[in-house]
Amino acid sequence: MAEVASARRSRITPEREAELYAAVLDLLREVGYDALTMDAVAARTRSSKATLYRQWGGKAELVVRAMRHNKPGGIADVDTGSLRGDLHTFMSREDDCTMERNSDLMRALAMAVHSNPDLMRAFKELLVQPEMDEFRRVMQRAVDRGEVRADRPALEYVVHMLVGAFATRTMIDGLPPTQEFLRSYVDAVVLPALGVPTTT
Repeated sequence: MAEVASARRSRITPEREAELYAAVLDLLREVGYDALTMDAVAARTRSSKATLYRQWGGKAELVVRAMRHNKPGGIADVDTGSLRGDLHTFMSREDDCTMERNSDLMRALAMAVHSNPDLMRAFKELLVQPEMDEFRRVMQRAVDRGEVRADRPALEYVVHMLVGAFATRTMIDGLPPTQEFLRSYVDAVVLPALGVPTTT
């Protein structure tokens, strides 16, 4: 899917692509996934529906690629020399306002995933799997540096822990995720589970 989509979008400039993705996310926030239509996207972005289908194949891929584009750089791009530094830096890439907006968006999309097989497939292939791969690279760096033992059971669950904290902050506490909360969670939960000291 990724290679085909990349070839399809080769005619669109990065600026135009970013504009389209921003419009898609605005619509998603306004009406939700189920009510979002390619007609609405075409109207909002002054595009033809045929062009959208030709470039993205359908609504599911367009929405998930817009979500992926909206995320700050991947964690694998961060290398501070320590796992704690990497995770703290990654948690600081979005300000609290942006994080709250994205949290709302992810919750809405996660609900839609369960009733839309096309969205589930795109979500796993284009968003979940790349993030899992990036976190594995970061964890491997920590193992190679000697910070984390390779047989540490929590290594397989780092993404689960972080996504859980991000997703349940509002549900449990009635508050949006914030940089301070996520950094504290990393120090109190993630690093101890990995056997990494939390002192600077």
